[in-house]
Amino acid sequence: MGLLDRMRKEWFMLGIVLVIAGAKLKPSVGVNGGPLKPEITVTYIAVATIFFNSGLSLKTEELTSALMHLKLHLFVQIFTLAFFPATIWLFLQFLSITPINEWLLKGLQTVGCMPPPVSSAVILTKAVGGNEGIIITPLLLLLFLGSSSSVPFSSIFSQLFMTVVVPLIIGQIVRRYIKDWLERKKPPFGAVSSSVLLMIIYTTFCDTFSNPNIDLDKFSLIVIVFIIFSIQLSFMILTFIFSTRNNSGFTPADTVAIIFCSTHKSLTLGIPMLKIVFAGHEHLSLISVPLLIYHPAQILLGSVLVPTIKSWMVSRQKGVKLTRPMV
Repeated sequence: MGLLDRMRKEWFMLGIVLVIAGAKLKPSVGVNGGPLKPEITVTYIAVATIFFNSGLSLKTEELTSALMHLKLHLFVQIFTLAFFPATIWLFLQFLSITPINEWLLKGLQTVGCMPPPVSSAVILTKAVGGNEGIIITPLLLLLFLGSSSSVPFSSIFSQLFMTVVVPLIIGQIVRRYIKDWLERKKPPFGAVSSSVLLMIIYTTFCDTFSNPNIDLDKFSLIVIVFIIFSIQLSFMILTFIFSTRNNSGFTPADTVAIIFCSTHKSLTLGIPMLKIVFAGHEHLSLISVPLLIYHPAQILLGSVLVPTIKSWMVSRQKGVKLTRPMV
């Protein structure tokens, strides 16, 4: 991972802490009806800004290239959007009889439903030298989250379409006309999305701290942190085992992409999604906590493992070259 990427992510994680602290100190600023008017600025403008920004920065030619890795793409999608959430659901059947906060457990389930990010997993894959470019399928994510919400499916779909799909498409159209300028100037897309995302997180926690009936016990929080790290490490090991079997057909570089993209979850897509799907829910911030923990945890764990995975991949690639027959 490059120095600038690492610094940006560290500042973003610090930003998360600061906006939550700010929400605790002055929750009235970011609540519905408050000075920030989050029911308009966040629900519509902020979310649309993030996905318009994504549309501008998304290189369509790279997505076309990614589709050529069909087997790898299918593996990641099936693992991320089927195996991952199903396994979490089974695990939560056991955890539901424990004293862990029920809303944190629901938040853990929503983490399982999230797609891989277009940022941290790709950056870590680049740091090792593997293949990249996995496409997210928002519709599958909507099906998982929609069933957990009291908001009508039609309302969720229409708002997702207007604030996610439409801005994304418009961003892609605009990109076609200013592509050369974007390549030349390289606007700070990451910084823009991160700033808007911090605003969404801030208003989410303002709603929480303005509600005296919501309480989060330290035991539940500590257990959730431990569970998240355990899940990530276990799934990384599992994807490594699956993708390195003799008959898997994956190269060492493919394995690297699978390890990171199958186990990482998108905060940039996740928080706006939760804001839409659980609109008006008094426990939205508690549901969001596991995802807010999962994000820095995946970066930390991934960064620690990058040297080991890179060393493994280089040695495997050398082994393949040595065993290749001479012509």
